[in-house]
Amino acid sequence: MLDVAIIGCGVVGAAAAYELSHYPLHTAIFEAENDVADCTTKANSAILHAGYDPEPGTRMARLNVEGVALAKEICARLDVPYRQCGSLVLALSPAELPHLQKLYENGLANGVPGIRLLSAEETRAMEPGLSPEVAGALYAPSAAIVSPWEYALAMAEVAVRNGVELHLSSPVTGIQKTASGWALTTPSGVVEARYVVNAAGIRADAVHDMAAPHQFTIQPTRGEYYLLDKSEGTRVQHVIFQCPNENGKGVLVAPTVHGNLIVGPNAEPVAGDNTACTAAGLAFVSAAARRSVPDIRFGESIRNFAGVRANVDTGDFVIGEAEGAPGFIDLAGMKSPGLSSAPAVAKEVVRILEGHGDLPAVKTDYRDGRTRVRFKELPPEEKAKLIARNPAYGRVICRCETITEGEILDALHTEIPATTIDGVKRRCNAGMGRCQGGFCGPRVLELISRTRGIDPLDVLQDKAGSNVLLCETKQEGTNHD
Repeated sequence: MLDVAIIGCGVVGAAAAYELSHYPLHTAIFEAENDVADCTTKANSAILHAGYDPEPGTRMARLNVEGVALAKEICARLDVPYRQCGSLVLALSPAELPHLQKLYENGLANGVPGIRLLSAEETRAMEPGLSPEVAGALYAPSAAIVSPWEYALAMAEVAVRNGVELHLSSPVTGIQKTASGWALTTPSGVVEARYVVNAAGIRADAVHDMAAPHQFTIQPTRGEYYLLDKSEGTRVQHVIFQCPNENGKGVLVAPTVHGNLIVGPNAEPVAGDNTACTAAGLAFVSAAARRSVPDIRFGESIRNFAGVRANVDTGDFVIGEAEGAPGFIDLAGMKSPGLSSAPAVAKEVVRILEGHGDLPAVKTDYRDGRTRVRFKELPPEEKAKLIARNPAYGRVICRCETITEGEILDALHTEIPATTIDGVKRRCNAGMGRCQGGFCGPRVLELISRTRGIDPLDVLQDKAGSNVLLCETKQEGTNHD
């Protein structure tokens, strides 16, 4: 029997696994997709919010500020791309200045460090490319940008290294209470666990309802984005927000840790994991963004994408044991600032187990830390040494991002190895550049096929069914001329 079963391995599930892996517990993750961080976590704004937006006294307010501080430490320890660039919330008219004051007061109440209000002149001095309509801004220096999928993957990898089991392509389709805990129905059979952690993202309400009376409803909400080439990557130096409204934090413009510019999102309720991009949605995003930063060159877009976030009807994170279901722990409604709060949310699970008197002492042999080779960032002498040890690092496969064969092979041999082309992309950035895999994709496919010993026809782009190559076999007696 498991001690803890975690349902879902986005950033919240990964953080819970990482936190619990510090204890001698038999923990397992059950992820419906064929890779970690393959839903909301891979398609969001990649912002670690400072914490001025949530209403004081809410779980969001407390866990955001705690989580963003923890994230800085974790990213340094696990070699995750991170940059504390700070954020600016703009008032685009004098009428919006009182809203900045309200956010400032929230920030003070929530304990956001270094927050201050800026005049229009101070704001434009920090960001000369902003709209002349700017009347002032709220500056939060603790806000940061991160690689969200690498963040989740790093925590999950270290958790697996320290004994956590990871079951991919394993949706939980049934949950039953037992005398000693819970029985989960999975594709490989029934699994029993003393505790269950529900980190199922946009499906968290459905997972909850299998175990306890209905308590909350999640409305999946799609946000569409532009990812712009590195030629636009220095357009702004900070995360640029507009005053938030009932639809969320609004359309932002921000640098990325990889040197691009990200613009988005809108907010549109959808059914399920509907990540289609629409002409209307992208037109709204570009028009809204130009209100903040008028000179963005959207012709430099290298990719449009959409992500679906878990808006919940409670107005706050749903965290804790479900009513009438002891041992079933919800970590639900993880909309923004879910990414920012994830490591602090994970510590809530530990507190619950402590409250039951069911948490052993931490491991004395825990193997923390993680490093990754980023060939293009190394000094010449280090590159030469690396190539001498392994010539694969001397063969550049992804020319846009200067990613070598050695780095791709590393991605195929980690604690949680990539099995798809996008899985490689998320681990080492191959295919993330201007051509979006147009040149390196076939070579990555070949490396996956060779390393895994599978037919090239069976290599996937990403999720199940996304085969890159198809073969039409000629049936005997059929004329294909």
